[in-house]
Amino acid sequence: MTKNTIVKPVSFLRGFMKETFTKLGVSSSEADICADILITSDLRGIQSHGIGRLRMYVDRIRKDLIEIEDKSEIVREFPTTAVIDGHHGIGMVIAHNAMNLAIKKAKEFGMGAVAVRNSTHFGIDGYYPIMAIKENMIGLSFTNARPAVAPTFSSQPTLGTNPIAFGAPTDEAFPFLFDAATSITQRGKIEVLSRQEKPVYGGWVIDSNGNSLENPGDILNKLVDKDAALLPLGGLDEKTGSHKGYGLSTIVEILSSSLQSGAFLFGLSGLDADGKETRFRVGHFFQAIKIENFLPVDQFKKNIGNLLRELRSVKTLPGAERIYTAGEKEYENEQHVLKEGIPINKNLLDDLKYIDALLNINAF
Repeated sequence: MTKNTIVKPVSFLRGFMKETFTKLGVSSSEADICADILITSDLRGIQSHGIGRLRMYVDRIRKDLIEIEDKSEIVREFPTTAVIDGHHGIGMVIAHNAMNLAIKKAKEFGMGAVAVRNSTHFGIDGYYPIMAIKENMIGLSFTNARPAVAPTFSSQPTLGTNPIAFGAPTDEAFPFLFDAATSITQRGKIEVLSRQEKPVYGGWVIDSNGNSLENPGDILNKLVDKDAALLPLGGLDEKTGSHKGYGLSTIVEILSSSLQSGAFLFGLSGLDADGKETRFRVGHFFQAIKIENFLPVDQFKKNIGNLLRELRSVKTLPGAERIYTAGEKEYENEQHVLKEGIPINKNLLDDLKYIDALLNINAF
């Protein structure tokens, strides 16, 4: 931690975020959902999607790009499936309700799947499998996003970062939870590096000629101007598996748009034909699987726990201390942050002070 960093308790930041949303006109119960999803990101060490995203939501709500009242509706439904139109509401609220519906269907019928259209940014993808895990279920969550990632053999930002999240309960203190973009990095991580005044790793982002970019401020500007693109998992070339990240991203795009007749690719740019900001039409897909319909939950937890422990027990590379499984580092970070607080650097603090003064919260 640097001298330009302060630490704030989790409860303080959660309360500040909730008050921010209520000051914007969001209901208390829905502000609670938003604050919980954002603070969960910080707890798990995902700085790109926690309180560092708060100003983005404030700006978009004030520009009327996001509806503060939840007007989402079920437009098609069967016993195990549903399609929801979010009508441009707060993505975190829409997604929370959609995953709850998938869980409800899974409790009754063994599986539940819900497709969403016309939503907005919904926070960390991994939050929604956690909801299923708490009900002794397997959870999956997918979302598309505005164009930022180049397909293999292209430099044009076309796909979103399109994350995949999969979670399952175990017999350990923490679940298995995989939550990752299908690109090497994502815009939020570059924003974090920009606030920290650190360079971006080479090979993460390219310009229109395929040259690697490393200055985060320059990258953020070029992404807006469509003069830069993030690379899919595997990087620039098929030899390093670029086509695999590209293919996974396309799968997420299909699940997040085709089942619900939603927007895709350039339809998610957030700009109209004249280049003016317009409402986002993000799509999501959620699934919950009732473990008990396959075998007793405790047996499943033991099975997956044994699998993960065996993975962590294999020989490490020279110089490597240990092997992790998905969700383990995040669990350890959560234990630390709950005790010590969340670090806030100077540039992020400036954003929070701006919100504080703008909405007359008087917390900072």
